[in-house]
Amino acid sequence: VCSMGNSTSQLYSALTKTLSSSAVSQHQDCLEQPDSARLDPIDPKDLLEECQMVLQKRPPRFQRNFVDLKKNAASNHRPIRVMQWNILAQALGEGKDNFVQCPMEALKWEERKCLILEEILAYKPDILCLQEVDHYFDTFEPLLSRLGYQCTFFPKPWSPCLDVEQNNGPDGCALFFIKDRFELISSANIRLTAMKLKTNQVAIAQTLKCSETGRLFCIAVTHLKARTGWERFRSAQGCDLLQNLKSITQGAKIPLIVCGDFNAEPTEEVYKEFSNSSLNLNSAYKLLSPDGQSEPPYTTWKIRPSGECRHTLDYIWYSQHAWIVNSALGLLTEEQIGPNRLPSFNYPSDHLSLVCDFSFNQDPDRLL
Repeated sequence: VCSMGNSTSQLYSALTKTLSSSAVSQHQDCLEQPDSARLDPIDPKDLLEECQMVLQKRPPRFQRNFVDLKKNAASNHRPIRVMQWNILAQALGEGKDNFVQCPMEALKWEERKCLILEEILAYKPDILCLQEVDHYFDTFEPLLSRLGYQCTFFPKPWSPCLDVEQNNGPDGCALFFIKDRFELISSANIRLTAMKLKTNQVAIAQTLKCSETGRLFCIAVTHLKARTGWERFRSAQGCDLLQNLKSITQGAKIPLIVCGDFNAEPTEEVYKEFSNSSLNLNSAYKLLSPDGQSEPPYTTWKIRPSGECRHTLDYIWYSQHAWIVNSALGLLTEEQIGPNRLPSFNYPSDHLSLVCDFSFNQDPDRLL
């Protein structure tokens, strides 16, 4: 390990700290958030430098550019940047997912977590929605809270991570927002149901107040059931989530953004339910297509023993009467991803991060 020097030794300590299994077990229910208020704030530039030092033997980050989507006049407030990302649970990446073209060396947590942090620090989201988070208490909450985020985590009741030896606890959804920009009004941890049965999939929905405009909005994050053959199950989960969100947003009176890995292509019923919902939702990444009607060709691309898997599964949905999408981060090209696909030494997850800049529509009721 290279010497970090006195000025950044505290940051390096934060990066390398790992909770013992007994400490993790105390947080199985994750009903109480750790108190990181006593920790000193971190300068994001310092943390980025730390990450880059750890990653100095790896290839540089891929270059991705934002695509300007504005059609209206400039807003009178700063855009709200939202980032959606399934970061790949460490226990699953090493123990269950069988990425046959990805060297195990590329999955080492001490370096992969720096790749994840580097991606987050590069785009500086105001709101960050993550799935497959299994290092919340020893990595993401301690570090991101010191970067100024308020942090919430809701694990799966029966996380598959727990089946992996030397796991770091359950994976789940996590939601982070910059405390200086937003005030938390209400928060709901939702265990999704399907056919009246509680399932293993979850969501977090929070109502925030924008400090600059005084306007309320709801942000939600979810991760629906995976695998072929579970389409009806995902559809039922989606219906349950929509019902919850209708209640929270008072039937679309409060603007909504929903981020998630839906594990569903646009041809699936759950996608159609969100598209046709009375909440008047649109998928932000459709706006990157020439006609504004087509999803990207992929948001995940991997090679497993069963073959190559290239799918569009990840989405940022938004109330199209209430929000304007100013820009969206372009996806990685096939050439950038490379023949071995994802994850890789270049990129830490099998899913691509999605990032959008939103502004409030000045006349939201006109389009309802």
